[in-house]
Amino acid sequence: MRQYLRNIYGAVWTAALGMRITIKEFFQPAVTNEYPERHPYIPDGARNRLHNVMEDCVVCLACANDCPVDCIYIDYEEAPKGMIYAKTSGDVPIRRNASRFDIDMSLCCFCGLCVEACPTECLTMTKDFEYSTYDRVELIHQFAKPFGDPVPLTKGKK
Repeated sequence: MRQYLRNIYGAVWTAALGMRITIKEFFQPAVTNEYPERHPYIPDGARNRLHNVMEDCVVCLACANDCPVDCIYIDYEEAPKGMIYAKTSGDVPIRRNASRFDIDMSLCCFCGLCVEACPTECLTMTKDFEYSTYDRVELIHQFAKPFGDPVPLTKGKK
C-alpha cells in the first residue's frame, strides 16, 4: 500500500512540475519573428548553399568522392605531362580542367563532408538559405569555367 501511495505522489509531483513550467511560459509575451522584413541571425558554422570558387579549384575530386548522396558531378580533362592550366591564388598548379562542375542542391543533405575534404578550401557553405524554387532544375548550380590551353609548368619564380 505504501508503494502505491508513493507512485501516486510521484505522478502528481511530476505533473505539477511540468504544469508549473507550462503556466510560467503561458504568461510570457509571445515572440514573433518578422521574417521577410527582418532576417534571422545565421551563425558562422551554418550549413546552407554550397559555393565553389573555380579559380582555386584543383579538380581533385575529393568533394565528389566524399559526398554521401553523389550530388556533385565533375567532368575534367588532364593536362599533358609537364603542363598546367593555371595556378590557384595559393600558387598551387591546376593540372585538370573542369568542363563540368555541377552541384545538385535538391539532393544535398547539407552534411558538410565535401567542404571538409576540399584541400584548397574553395568549396564553402554560404549563409544563403533563401533559394526555394518552383523548378528543380534551378537547384543545379553550375560552377565550371574551363581554362584555355595548357601552358608549361615553370619551376622558378618570376
